[in-house]
Amino acid sequence: KNLLDAYSCTECGRCTAVCPANLTGKKLSPRKVLMDIRDRAEEVGAKIRSGDAQYVREELRGEGVRPDKANFDDGKSLFDYTTREEIRACTTCNACVEACPVLINPLDPILRLRRYEILTESQGPADWLPMFNSIENGGSPWQMNQERDQWVEGV
Repeated sequence: KNLLDAYSCTECGRCTAVCPANLTGKKLSPRKVLMDIRDRAEEVGAKIRSGDAQYVREELRGEGVRPDKANFDDGKSLFDYTTREEIRACTTCNACVEACPVLINPLDPILRLRRYEILTESQGPADWLPMFNSIENGGSPWQMNQERDQWVEGV
């Protein structure tokens, strides 16, 4: 779906024009994220079409396997195109989705990249770690107040 959305994008820039992160001077541009997805897909496709065995995964090279989407690995990721700073700048306000005339959801790939960064690569910002630890340990992003039950003692 994200690839289809990237190719369906008309590059009008309305998503970027209404993005509050972009309007405040941050690097995030939902349009650029979609274009980066498309650029990466075209790069991978060109290398697969060329049949260049240099990009076949290491364990398959000796078997003379041709590259395809299942065994392709050139060592790059989408983060080589879209910076982590861009992904983290998103406020998830949904303005880009509402502004798109083609009904593309530029927010979805941003959230997927952010989720991949946190869950797979463990590369979240240091500011977020206490929140994640609190969610994991207490089921809430706010740490339990140590004095929470003290009000009962006076009753």
